[in-house]
Amino acid sequence: MEKNDITLSLQETLSGLIKAMSGTAELNITKGVICGTPLAAVSLEGMVSAEQLGELVLRPLSELSAAGLDAKIHVLDHITENMLLTADRQKVFSFDTAAEFLFSGFAVLFAQGRCYGCALGLQGFEKRPVSSAESEPTLMCSQESFTETVRVNMALVRRRLKSKKLKMELLKAGERSDTDVCLMYMTDRAPGDIIVRIKRELSELELDTLLTVGALQPFIDDSYQSSVFTAVAVSERPDLICSRLNEGRVCVLIDGVPFAMIVPSLFAENFSTMDDYSSKPFYSAFIRWVRYLSFFLSVAFPGVYVALADFHPEVFTLKLLLNLSVAEEATPYPLVAEVIMLMIFFEIMREAGLRLPKSVGSAVSIVGGLIIGDAAVKSGIVSAPLLIVVGITATASFVTPPIEQPVAVLRLIFIIAGGCAGLYGLAVCFTVLTANICAMNDFSVSYMSPAAPLDASALKDMIYRKTYREYEKAHTKLSDIREGDNE
Repeated sequence: MEKNDITLSLQETLSGLIKAMSGTAELNITKGVICGTPLAAVSLEGMVSAEQLGELVLRPLSELSAAGLDAKIHVLDHITENMLLTADRQKVFSFDTAAEFLFSGFAVLFAQGRCYGCALGLQGFEKRPVSSAESEPTLMCSQESFTETVRVNMALVRRRLKSKKLKMELLKAGERSDTDVCLMYMTDRAPGDIIVRIKRELSELELDTLLTVGALQPFIDDSYQSSVFTAVAVSERPDLICSRLNEGRVCVLIDGVPFAMIVPSLFAENFSTMDDYSSKPFYSAFIRWVRYLSFFLSVAFPGVYVALADFHPEVFTLKLLLNLSVAEEATPYPLVAEVIMLMIFFEIMREAGLRLPKSVGSAVSIVGGLIIGDAAVKSGIVSAPLLIVVGITATASFVTPPIEQPVAVLRLIFIIAGGCAGLYGLAVCFTVLTANICAMNDFSVSYMSPAAPLDASALKDMIYRKTYREYEKAHTKLSDIREGDNE
């Protein structure tokens, strides 16, 4: 039961609240006398809308006359039970609870002679407006993306998915930050064990603060430490989140983070976008295979080039082999060292372009790709064919941004394996990588599903996109099955 810190004395209550909040500078206290009863409105500077506080609360209270108020009813009781000041209002009995509401953008009313306060939702803190998606841009789909305000993000999802089956639960995480976390799922499709597990992890979380999705991922994903990939994906697109919710996934929104977590996620989903479902099926299938090819090029192409040039030169035609030989003889370093050096330099350029302001970010690619690259070839530090390989690899890595981090690490591993053992080393790396991905079976769902274990009917949607008529038939069949089970 909640401890009652609030006393009948208004002055003692305010003094205790100020002490409980360590005398924080942004605490605003507005005192007044309403119908002969001393009353105080407490809020935090910048967290409450001053206009709403004045128009919705202070003005109606100042116009409240003792003649229209029953003498037997206390003014705070009348405000709490009879006046419609705001849609969100709750009683508070302790300083800790009052502080939680104040930190969330509420104003709390205290009055002489009552051992409780009335919290009124008047949020007015500054927030970023809804803007276009930057990390997941599309051409023919919604351009809206999540913001840093969890309730705005909840509204973006609810506006697209008007279903009574969609449930949103607000939880708390972080011992000091006390961050709002929204758990979203479809009650008739999401597995109950996943929901229970996420709730348990959030309740047992002992972190002081929860400020990023990366702080929560290790506690939800069991394969986080054992694989370069993760079974917990993130997205900034409300329409994509609605699609995943409809598929039976569980999504998590964190206040202050413009991304939503998707639990569980599949490997094949990294190669599909919302635009795939706005294009013709044949074009969507073609682009999807282009993404698969780009993934192979971004991971293995430099390693394959090193393995063939150092261990298996017989695969090249004579003319191409002579050109490669002449180009490599002019360079002072081994081929493996050249490739690793260029790959590290590419990662430096990409990181610099990411961290710099957008107005000067494009200059990084011009300086790095044209000036430094051309000077390195002319000075004989690297060969021209190798620069082409790196350029193709870098371009291919931009096609699959959701997995750019594991791809960057795997690329270096494949280069070292190809330089040490040729195609045999690449085969070993590929086998180990495949086994590692297939072993990811978190949330009782294989990360490689539907390829492993093989599901022929679902595999079609991994290779190409079904038409909406096929989706309609599948939905009708599933509805009939559910109706039969209910009967």
